[in-house]
Amino acid sequence: MESIADMNHAVIELQDICKSYFMGRQELEVLKSITLTIRRNEYVALMGPSGSGKSTLMNILGCLDSPSAGTYILNGQDVSTMADNDLAEVRNKEIGFVFQQFNLLPRLTALENVALPLVYAGIPKKIRQEMALEVLRKVDLTDRSHHRPNELSGGQCQRVAIARALVNNPSMILADEPTGNLDSKTSHEIMELFNQIHADGNSVVLVTHEEDISNFARRVIRLRDGILESDRLNATQPAQQPT
Repeated sequence: MESIADMNHAVIELQDICKSYFMGRQELEVLKSITLTIRRNEYVALMGPSGSGKSTLMNILGCLDSPSAGTYILNGQDVSTMADNDLAEVRNKEIGFVFQQFNLLPRLTALENVALPLVYAGIPKKIRQEMALEVLRKVDLTDRSHHRPNELSGGQCQRVAIARALVNNPSMILADEPTGNLDSKTSHEIMELFNQIHADGNSVVLVTHEEDISNFARRVIRLRDGILESDRLNATQPAQQPT
């Protein structure tokens, strides 16, 4: 049973989150009163069919978009109504992103791509390189640190992207279809790496439409038509201990 102190260690707290878009005069309600808590060191898969609202919810979780209504507390900070500049600062500090397309800069080496968030954070070059090398070691890519993306395999590019997400020691890793461009064997290797990242104490939110990928998570949240359809522990994984 969790103590009160454990329950207070929420990374994500959503309360009655709504999101609407307007097409001319017509209002399109994409998210409808989403209330959700994700605690520190949880490993969560967010699932839903096309049109369910999961991409919109992911953008809100990642501070790439703001809700139309409701409250979003990220690691104790209300980000619901922040200005774009403030949201950008929060994103760089609190969230490590991993995308399906890797989003690496082609002219930069693996080391330089990983160090990029530290440039934005104002970290001196020597320290940036040391920190970037350390996370490249964690993803077993130190021998590729001076290679550019076109000299790396898809799996290696995704490892670089994961290292970049980890380098700032964020509050959570937000991974959007991280195996979507990879073959089955490489996908399994990448998901084993996420298992290790979670075991190291990181909070992981994984957005996927693939059941076999969601099975790596400890908790599965499903959206349908803009509402939470289900929220359950994954029976295929061991129960998580409160941290």
